[in-house]
Amino acid sequence: MSPLEAHLRARLEERTAAGNLRQLQTGTPAIDFYSNDYLGLATCGILDAAIAAMPHSGAMSGSTGSRLISGNTAAAEALEAMIAGFHRAPAALLFNSGYNANVGLIAAVAAKDTVLLYDELSHASIIDGVRLAVCSRKYKFRHNDLEDLAAKLRMHAGGQVLVITESVFSMDGDVAPLADKVVLCEQYGAQLIVDEAHATGVCGPRGEGLVVAAGLQDRVFARVHTFGKAMGCHGAAVVGSKVLKQYLVNFARPFIYTTALPGHAIAAATAAYQQLLSPGFSTATLLGVVATFKEAIRQAGTPGWIDAPYAIQGWMPGGNDRCKAAAARLQAAGYGVKAILSPTVPAGKERLRICLHSFNTVGEIAGLVERLGEMRK
Repeated sequence: MSPLEAHLRARLEERTAAGNLRQLQTGTPAIDFYSNDYLGLATCGILDAAIAAMPHSGAMSGSTGSRLISGNTAAAEALEAMIAGFHRAPAALLFNSGYNANVGLIAAVAAKDTVLLYDELSHASIIDGVRLAVCSRKYKFRHNDLEDLAAKLRMHAGGQVLVITESVFSMDGDVAPLADKVVLCEQYGAQLIVDEAHATGVCGPRGEGLVVAAGLQDRVFARVHTFGKAMGCHGAAVVGSKVLKQYLVNFARPFIYTTALPGHAIAAATAAYQQLLSPGFSTATLLGVVATFKEAIRQAGTPGWIDAPYAIQGWMPGGNDRCKAAAARLQAAGYGVKAILSPTVPAGKERLRICLHSFNTVGEIAGLVERLGEMRK
């Protein structure tokens, strides 16, 4: 074994000893309480039908290159126009994933003299975008803490400052006070970037996101909307001004140097947005499931729940081992629930991350809550 492989093995053994070794798994429990398919679009067949309806020639092939070389299509540009209109923005630019969008956006727009302020519970893609930015002044602010954010904004007033937050946070499921953050940014001349990954398709009457739901779309510099959650497909878009779009086309490396999304991905994303635009669609069905779940856990009286208003709910039984054991028992009973362990979340904040969907039934929710109560006893 080479010294490098010995080092890699030692790191893996350390993680195993800590009880947080990650491993891939196959097979899915019968009842889905773990996927990000909040609206059921990934499994209802609508997106598959849209792909099947594409002209056969090239439908399932690659796009042959980056969009600046050979991968641009009229369908991609039409999708961008649809996304911009839906999210009430002047322009949108497609990326291959939410991760690519965050990394590309943050690293591209941050100059050497930029100050980056980001919520301490931001998703890994935001953190990696911050790491890749060429600026040296990068600071966390305490989670959803307006006083801490204001203090840091005062320290850097007068310069180019970017504030970055999620709207619905991916692990805790809680919501950023966006209106207050917008006011602070305007007061101190900062610009706000909002990752709407877990709000897209969920927040607002048609799933426009939390920024639009709050009427803040004209006061936010940029938003990231991911297709891999409620939209049920693949890819993402950055929405903002036309100047921002043109800038990203020229300076966002994950856009410039990545093979474009293939035709079937464009078709699926287009079909997903058409669903949100259809007359019969409403986020009320999903929100009703959330209300049913929250009432069930209230009546059960099980402690340790994170207070969250949307599809992501979290229960913290305490420690990696308890989380893994609880998840294993639920999976054995047919309930798809996954444990989120440190270091993905801070030590002491390990939890079962329960994702709710518009297709979860009252009986499924009652069964899950009952089994959680049994484990508590």
